Amino acid sequence: MTAISVVVASTRQGRFSEKPAQWILQHLKKRDGIEAQLLDLRDFPMPFFDQPLTPAMPGRAPYENEVVKHWTAGIAASDGFVFVTPEYNYGPSAVLKNAIDWVYPEWNRKAAAFVSYGSAMGARGVQQLRETMIELQIAPVRSSVHIPVATLWAHYQGGDVEKGLAELEKQAQTMIDDLLWWTTALKTARNAQQPN
Repeated sequence: MTAISVVVASTRQGRFSEKPAQWILQHLKKRDGIEAQLLDLRDFPMPFFDQPLTPAMPGRAPYENEVVKHWTAGIAASDGFVFVTPEYNYGPSAVLKNAIDWVYPEWNRKAAAFVSYGSAMGARGVQQLRETMIELQIAPVRSSVHIPVATLWAHYQGGDVEKGLAELEKQAQTMIDDLLWWTTALKTARNAQQPN
């Protein structure tokens, strides 16, 4: 089985992110050979990264924070990721960036895709995340799903969010196809490098 985690990257009250996260999770669950799960940052209330050594430092001691240990285990168990992310002030949410920064080797040589919303449909926040992914040795796939502002406003105004998401089915399928191709290729390469 290939494990894909959908990362819910907003923890705000009344957040929109739960709806597209559940939507893309259901699409992933329809695929054969895929075990999909949510990693909701509300369930991982990590402190701001404050460690003396970075996660990339070889030989550093394991972190002691139990929430961080739980989060890191979720990343380690995943073969690929879909980040459902807002755009805040031209970038991703601080809570997502902090969660990313707590982990390093567990991210390496995996693939990531993005479902975004917000100003400019979240595209600018995703662009920043793509650069972060490369530094983490994650392969960000080209295709993504950018949710129109009208669908986001429907959430806050009691409108039909599901209808808006349904209009993005083609983009979602293309993104998932690309993510699974890269996830499979990278998982195969990782497995080939493991000692027998």
